[in-house]
Amino acid sequence: MKIVVIGGTGLIGTQLCKLLREGGHEVLSASPRSGVNAVTGEGLQAALQGAEVVVDVANSPSFEDAAVLEFFQKSGRNLAAAEKAAGVSHHVALSVVGTDRMLESGYFRAKMIQEELIESSTVPFTIVRATQFFEFIGAIVQYSMQGDTARLTSAALQPIASADVAAALAKIAVSPPTDNIVELAGPDKKPLVAFARTYLQHTGDQRQVVTDDSAGYYGAIINDQSLTPGDDPILGKTHFEQWLKSTGA
Repeated sequence: MKIVVIGGTGLIGTQLCKLLREGGHEVLSASPRSGVNAVTGEGLQAALQGAEVVVDVANSPSFEDAAVLEFFQKSGRNLAAAEKAAGVSHHVALSVVGTDRMLESGYFRAKMIQEELIESSTVPFTIVRATQFFEFIGAIVQYSMQGDTARLTSAALQPIASADVAAALAKIAVSPPTDNIVELAGPDKKPLVAFARTYLQHTGDQRQVVTDDSAGYYGAIINDQSLTPGDDPILGKTHFEQWLKSTGA
């Protein structure tokens, strides 16, 4: 079948396109780089011609509140209209675990609007909410550094390898739409400070990690339920320590 991956040149999109092609599907990797821009609508109608499935893994280049809202509103509306016109039978969108619980954040408010646009469309869909990726744990630690100390919350995270996200999306893309939300998470649920300490130890970084629940997560105060999945998520197979060793991070 023909599958169009919106954001096909990014971290998830690149891996997803490879897996789908290996599965024998016709895959179009769509991004502004290839002349397809979901935000402006450029090239979208032509890209979707003959497509049965669209997988949207694109992300806003800016996390500033107004910019991210504009990105997901415009791309969401353009995709819904183009998919309806092209007769697409399954829209798969990558979202974030905790979207509905973190609405004090402009990014999560924008993701919520994206989800609402998908749900109100006439195109059958599956929304896939994933937890934080292993690839960004290092950035979280760096963001939290004050001098030689990272101040991080003890609230739990259940991060996942991007490769496991791509693998799950590849299966979901060729399955019937659920018209519902499914969740993806890693196999281990631990305090954020524990992931940070493991990361620094593995990389030989002598800086310290201090538990400070007032530090929150990118400024937002979270608890054990904020960014972790509910019952029966799809679990990735890769543990954080395994990922660190395999990537040389």
